[in-house]
Amino acid sequence: MQGKAKKGQRKAKAGHSFRQELSEKQKKDIKEAFDLFDVDGSGCTIDEKELKVALRALGFEPGKEEIQNLKQNLNNNNDSKENKNTIDFNEFLQIMTEKMNAKESQEEIERAFHLFSQGNDNFITFENLKKVALELGETMSDDELKLMIQEANSKNPRQIIEIHLLVKGM
Repeated sequence: MQGKAKKGQRKAKAGHSFRQELSEKQKKDIKEAFDLFDVDGSGCTIDEKELKVALRALGFEPGKEEIQNLKQNLNNNNDSKENKNTIDFNEFLQIMTEKMNAKESQEEIERAFHLFSQGNDNFITFENLKKVALELGETMSDDELKLMIQEANSKNPRQIIEIHLLVKGM
């Protein structure tokens, strides 16, 4: 957890485990990217095309639908009733914080998954789950463990949890 503290503070978020706040360096880097991709030189906003280019340059691959959803979410959270076609730096920072947190959350899920899978690259077996429960001192019946697997992967009769289904469900 020490490495996480360097990135920023974690904040509890209703319905989610934790939300990572960006460090000052990360905010500065995002501001530099914002300014760099403000190609029309307006200095305070970027448009939809500039947003797409900036996100791609920062390692994200947004589709047209995702860009529309991001803009819609910003417009829904906007105090004024006008439908904005541009994004200011604070809105861009909000988008980047959410995207970076989502990426980190997926990486954390994958790391935990691989600890549970114990050598099975893409799935957790009943035996893997039972062994981890015992190692953690959890007294769970076989039925409870099977139920966990069923809930995670209701369409798979093989009693395994596949990583792509777990990440997709999160």
